[in-house]
Order: sequence, then C-alpha cells, then structure tokens
Amino acid sequence: MTEPLLEVRDLHAFYGKSHILHGVHFSVGKGEIVSLLGRNGVGRSTTIKAVMGQVVAKGSVTFKGEQLLGCKPFEIARKGLGYVPEDRAIFGDLTVRQNLMLGEKNTRGAGRWSMEDMFELFPRLSERVDTLAGVLSGGEQQMLTLCRTLMGDPELVMIDEPTEGLAPKIVVQVGNFLAAIKERGISILLIEQKLAIALDISQRLYVMGHGQIVFEGTPQDLRDNEAVRKEWLEV
Repeated sequence: MTEPLLEVRDLHAFYGKSHILHGVHFSVGKGEIVSLLGRNGVGRSTTIKAVMGQVVAKGSVTFKGEQLLGCKPFEIARKGLGYVPEDRAIFGDLTVRQNLMLGEKNTRGAGRWSMEDMFELFPRLSERVDTLAGVLSGGEQQMLTLCRTLMGDPELVMIDEPTEGLAPKIVVQVGNFLAAIKERGISILLIEQKLAIALDISQRLYVMGHGQIVFEGTPQDLRDNEAVRKEWLEV
C-alpha cells in the first residue's frame, strides 16, 4: 500500500442506542482506489458517515495524520475529504451550473478541477447546464453529484453506491469517471454493490459483515477466496 492518507482504527458508531459499527479498521493510500464491500445493512454507509462526522462515533479516524472525530462535517470537507451520498443530495430547484458552483471551495487559488473539466468528463451535463437539476434523469443526477463533489477539490472522495439503479451505459461512464479522477492522484473510497466493478478498478478491497471488517486483500485475493464471497457477498 502507498502512504496512508485516511486511517480508520477501532471505529464504533451508534444510532441512538443501536451499536452499528464494532471496531472497524481500514486505510486508503494516496492515489489509491479502495472498495468497501458487503451486503446491504452491514454498516458500509454508516462507516463513511462516521468518517464525515454525520453519526456519533468513537475510535480513531485520521486524515493526513490529523484526527477527524469530533470535527463537524463542513470542517472535515474543508480538510480535503469529499463525500458523494447514496441519495445524491442535489438541489433540484437549482440548475446544473448552480449545483456545480455550490461545490466550489471558497479559496483564492484554482483547484484541480474546473467546470469545463466536468463537461469534458460528462458531456451530457454541458448540454443540460441551464436545466433544473430536479428534472434530470437518475444517471444525469449521479453525474452531477459526482462532479459537484470534485469542484470542492478533494484529496480523497468517498462514494456511496454510484452505480445503483443506473443503465449499463451510464455504469460504464461512472467507471471511466473513477479511473479519470484516480489519474489525477485523487484517492477513492468506494462503496459498490456490483462486485465486477470493484474488482476491476480497485487496488485493495475490504469486506464488511455485521459491522466489522471480515476480509481485506487485493482483488485477486478475493477472486481466489470463494468461501468469503459465498458467506459475505453472494445473495
């Protein structure tokens, strides 16, 4: 693994009195794509919400060596973490252009990404730039939320189920998008239900079960481990 950028150790998270995460551990290196796999309900989304300060958690979450637990979500975002939620969270009453502008950091220096870069990655957004985001298709909304996050110039992006419910053609575009942002040195923590995508683009994988990490290794390690796939991934 490359030098750790994000390190999570002994992470416990709670919804009220419900104990959801039980000592989760993982790391993401610089310029690395790491996938977090598992069936629905095992705690994958809760894990990245805990990293972003959106749920009550204890343990250790460090980014570039700095402790994040106790920070507010906007403070964590300003430190260089991007988050693409599963529900996309676009602003439907604003245009595509306005949604992208909201993602920009308020900094004097130019970031790694411009609006023109977004339109190059997803030409369909260029065609819809003055359209209200609420009338976009599901695939277009997914493109928009991915691009809005990049406009904040993150060093690491956590993406929750980016291909859920999308047509095969759009799934391919999302895969190409993830590869393109990795080429610019941006790290990715990916929650993905489609095993084939995760195996294809990730350098390392973690599998979750019952709020814990039950497997970690390379894509080839997981391909070779039929027992883990059957017990923790296959329906």
